[in-house]
Amino acid sequence: MREQAQGYHADLNAALDLIISAGGKRIRPALTILAGKMLEGPPDVLLMMAAAIELLHTATLVHDDLIDGSLLRRGMPTLNSRWSPGATVLTGDFVFARAAKLAAETGSVPVMRLFAHTLTVIVDGEVNQLLGSRCKADHQAYLKRIYAKTASLFETSALSAGLISEASAETTAALGRFGYEVGMAFQIVDDILDFTSDASTFGKPVGGDLRQGIVTLPALYWAEMNPNTPEARALVSGECLDDERIARLIEAIRSSPAIHKSHAEAVQHVERGLAHLRSLPARSERYALEELANYIVERRF
Repeated sequence: MREQAQGYHADLNAALDLIISAGGKRIRPALTILAGKMLEGPPDVLLMMAAAIELLHTATLVHDDLIDGSLLRRGMPTLNSRWSPGATVLTGDFVFARAAKLAAETGSVPVMRLFAHTLTVIVDGEVNQLLGSRCKADHQAYLKRIYAKTASLFETSALSAGLISEASAETTAALGRFGYEVGMAFQIVDDILDFTSDASTFGKPVGGDLRQGIVTLPALYWAEMNPNTPEARALVSGECLDDERIARLIEAIRSSPAIHKSHAEAVQHVERGLAHLRSLPARSERYALEELANYIVERRF
């Protein structure tokens, strides 16, 4: 990943090094590598695709932070907090391009098609979030948004392993469903942590999504449980609240059963994903994937 900026402008090299050094769980590339090893796929090609997937994810974060005006990511200053908007956009574009280059080096046309399709889904989801209804509670819109934002790349991480390993259509489809389900669970848990973590642990301000008018699952469930409150009526109608009311709403959601109900939905996604995974070869890599799926919903909330 670091090598992708070698030979280019020194600031691009420094920016990519900064972004990668910020860390991250690397769950998406782990899915690709573990699933591919389970199917006895070519290790070098799997590693190439894993790097492509993580770079694609990294590029989306660069653009997300700029769009959201985020100054922190994983507790560290974001690129846009240091650079101009133009330089930040171009850096994200550069990382997208290098990710595509790595995907192309797998030599698999189906993988390249999948990579391009996934990038399209992610960008379309970002445009819908940016230009769509703000502050409005809509469960179906929420599920569609988190698929585009997160689960689509988890799905691709698993699907690409099947394609690279030349697995059967049934095996590849099972991997894709596993990736989809754990990706949905991952984003739901992230949305829970947005309310329950403190800024130093989570690496960004608590309740950041709601402050930006993005209604996530805990807020949706809270509104369903408290339909007669002014805040719930505001969420249903799409009325954006002022800062003081949002602060009170965040505290109400943090201490409400909506948190546990949201977590239960994440657990259901993981259970469905594991059901698909257990149809695949009983190897150590499959057990590692099962542990990874369970870790996603066991993160502290």
